[in-house]
Amino acid sequence: MSLSTGAEAVDLAATAPSARQTIVASLSSIFGWGLDLFDLFILLYIAPIVGRLFFPASQPMLSLAAAYASFSVTLLVRPLGSALFGSYADRRGRREAMMVAVVGVGVSTAIFGLLPTVAQIGWAAAALFLAFRLIQGIFVGGVVASSHTIGTESVPERWRGLMSGCIGGGGSAMGGLLASLVFYIVTLIAPGPALAAWGWRLMFFSGLLTSIVGIFLFRSLDESPFFRAAEARKAVRHESLVAERPVAQLFKAPYRSRFLVNILLSLGAGAGYYLTSGYLPAFLSVVSRIPRHEASVILICASIAGAAGAISFGALSQAIGRRKVFLLAGILRIVAFPLLYLAMGSAGGTGLLVLYALILCFLANGSYGPLLIFLNERFPTRLRATGTGLSWNIGFAIGGMMPTFVSIAAARHHGDLPAILAIFTVGSSVIFLIGALVVPETRGNLQRADQH
Repeated sequence: MSLSTGAEAVDLAATAPSARQTIVASLSSIFGWGLDLFDLFILLYIAPIVGRLFFPASQPMLSLAAAYASFSVTLLVRPLGSALFGSYADRRGRREAMMVAVVGVGVSTAIFGLLPTVAQIGWAAAALFLAFRLIQGIFVGGVVASSHTIGTESVPERWRGLMSGCIGGGGSAMGGLLASLVFYIVTLIAPGPALAAWGWRLMFFSGLLTSIVGIFLFRSLDESPFFRAAEARKAVRHESLVAERPVAQLFKAPYRSRFLVNILLSLGAGAGYYLTSGYLPAFLSVVSRIPRHEASVILICASIAGAAGAISFGALSQAIGRRKVFLLAGILRIVAFPLLYLAMGSAGGTGLLVLYALILCFLANGSYGPLLIFLNERFPTRLRATGTGLSWNIGFAIGGMMPTFVSIAAARHHGDLPAILAIFTVGSSVIFLIGALVVPETRGNLQRADQH
């Protein structure tokens, strides 16, 4: 067999994953992403309690802002996790990188349930809390750098938009759904004051479930066919798969400019997501003053709506293209987000509040439904895990800081929160729309990326 024939055969193998590989990789990616976002969402669901216990302040909104700041700390170190685990995934394989990252997030989350509070050991408790948030963030960044690649690389071309929505938005919605269910169960076990006394620890202990499920699920997972094909090409051509570190290549031509544009689009998507789905638990508690058990039911419904939005927009991108979906989502966000938040602030009944929350989360998750496959299609296999992971995590790290600024802006009077959120969501949507205007169409590029 000639060299060119061997390389062509390898490329064909990448485009025809087995049915078993498609199913197992899809489930692993969705659950891997969802389980780790479940660990992150736990904090969002009990942010007011965490704020009082670990970051007490004279004004409740300042404590809440500090709790969200601790969430932002996790986001800020996620790029480091993507650099470490993404480089490993591009050099050694996606499967092992995802297994280590998922287990690491679950264990580090459970440790929060053991931490003493400020009332017990003083401000050293806040320092410990932040230190473990840093550790958790590194592992979460590793999940982003591995789970998306093995999922989208293991399905046929016609399903890649759908898979992107299932992993990125559907997985995060599943994480929110699981966190909502756990929150609902914990509020039943520890009702009223008991939740702030000791029930919050149960929320963090539930993180161990992600490690257990992850180990069980990933045992039967095969390596990505694209990565195996790249390894085979390396053997056929007697060349190194990665000539230099993947991170270093991202900051050199021709990848530097596309990397920066990717961050812009991810920033707009991440800010919109954290200002809607991410801030909704606090909004229901602080503004709407919904009882906890009712709020948990609303959040469960909102998570389902978010999953539907991400999957729908992801699938739509396979039909009409990634860029058109981004443009459509950006326009809808600019109009709908501020109107919905203002309406939620004055909603007279629970029914309307639920409707507005469902639409909000549908659009928020839908707007980045195609983002993962778009980012995947921007890089060749040898850089895909690192490039996508860093693009996503840097953008979402900056976007994830927005709830902190919102809480600070509303510190004096939480009644201003709907208007402040309306302003911030418009700003994030403008950034997202600018990114959508400057990015190229990438549908179908996953195979072509390795030919250049």
